[in-house]
Amino acid sequence: MAVLVAGGGGALGSAVVEELVAARLDVVVADRHGERDDAEVVHADLLDPAEASRAVEAAGDLSAVVNLVGGFESGSKVGETELADFRRMLELNLVPAFNLAHAAMPLMAARGGGSFVCVSARAALQPFPGAAGYVTAKAGVIAFVQALHAEYAPAGVRSNAILPSVIDTPANREAMPRADHSKWVPPEQIARAIRFLVSEESAPTSGAAIPVYGRA
Repeated sequence: MAVLVAGGGGALGSAVVEELVAARLDVVVADRHGERDDAEVVHADLLDPAEASRAVEAAGDLSAVVNLVGGFESGSKVGETELADFRRMLELNLVPAFNLAHAAMPLMAARGGGSFVCVSARAALQPFPGAAGYVTAKAGVIAFVQALHAEYAPAGVRSNAILPSVIDTPANREAMPRADHSKWVPPEQIARAIRFLVSEESAPTSGAAIPVYGRA
């Protein structure tokens, strides 16, 4: 049985892949660029339905999908935000989830069960000014996961979202050098939460939005 990790090239993605490989799972990474020594990599643009389907097919006997694809943009209030920027946040944070679910959920339902995990954000529940597109998109991720739960839980496929606050990555430290980094959540801790959601240990858990805030 294989786990497809979509967007496994960043700091969180690397931690998730390492955690799943350490749990002796067969991991396939879907990303636009990069290679790994510990997992098979399928180069795919997950905004493209055909390429998302190809990535799902490449994973073979699929037991779980972990969708880490997304993006962040902030700076302007709604009155100063262009529609194109708003749409970009919706597309980047929601379309890969839809494309992957469209291809993977029927397969996992047919095999009798599985797990679909997405990344939302604390901002979906606690918005802050200047990021309406991001906040709306991440709230949409929660709604999408709950819709998947309504449709596929009867077939044994669990659907859940995790909600990080600020992840302690080199990029975030560079962007916010004066912040208290000790309160941020390390990628390795989030990876362990994802490993739990992928595993059968989380069998009763579906349709959930799970905070992984650290101390932030």
